[in-house]
Amino acid sequence: MATLYFRQLLAGRDFGAQTPYAGQMANFVYLIGDRDTGEALIVDPAWAVRELVDIAAADDMTITGALVTHYHPDHCGGNMMGLSIDGLPTLLDVAPCPIHVHKAEAHGVKFVTGVSDSDLVTHDSNDVVKVGGVEVELLHTPGHTPGSLCFKVKDSLISGDTLFLSGCGRTDLPGGDSDELFRSLQKLRKLPGETTLFPGHNYGGHSAPIESVRASNIYFKPETLQQWHQLHNH
Repeated sequence: MATLYFRQLLAGRDFGAQTPYAGQMANFVYLIGDRDTGEALIVDPAWAVRELVDIAAADDMTITGALVTHYHPDHCGGNMMGLSIDGLPTLLDVAPCPIHVHKAEAHGVKFVTGVSDSDLVTHDSNDVVKVGGVEVELLHTPGHTPGSLCFKVKDSLISGDTLFLSGCGRTDLPGGDSDELFRSLQKLRKLPGETTLFPGHNYGGHSAPIESVRASNIYFKPETLQQWHQLHNH
């Protein structure tokens, strides 16, 4: 059985300390791998990619693939509000590897980062990406963007900007859809309560069991679309 390697890294603290606005945005980047083979996937590489690759190398891990939750530049690189954010192009320079995205997100990722079709591996929901002997299940959770993905690894869920410990993803940006986000959150509500949620930003905390997020996060409580509409207006 593979030995799981899993690290959560906070922008502005664990990496990118000298990068403007990295700490303010409070993005999480994740490393998932197999200790036995030394292979790792990097989730949402942005802000200071060389540092992230070096962190993996210091753990005797080699980046062999990237997973992207969605196309926003703070998660994969590109220009945002006049700020140029390091991302996928740097990864392809320093650690060339396939970039795994949902098929509905491929256009957005290419548009904001400049990567090519040949750099991407596109997926449907419930596809599995393997790194060594570790399996990562891809859950399509549209709403924040059309091709937003969550990544399930054993009893952990990396939720990107679909769900935070406090709050959920915005739907007033291009490609956002409030009703779709509600349906995606219902999908996450059905996961076992002991599943540990690891969000895309440090909004309300680093991680928590989904059952406690259901109890504390008002945006994770609605069970009907009517309840959702009364609550969610962004």
